[in-house]
Amino acid sequence: MANPLQFAQQTRAEIAKVVWPSRREVVLTSSMVFLLSILTAAFFFLVDFLIRQGLQGILSMFG
Repeated sequence: MANPLQFAQQTRAEIAKVVWPSRREVVLTSSMVFLLSILTAAFFFLVDFLIRQGLQGILSMFG
């Protein structure tokens, strides 16, 4: 196990190797996540609505 000074130096060296995304990349990927979240929510809303309508139709025939 390295001493605390070596650990800090190695940590700084590893952090220096990190390639941070550009502002454009962050905005683009965040926009994609937001858009896909909306599309997924709309899809599941539609599926839920269709299942609910179908079950209500079936139950109204027997009840």
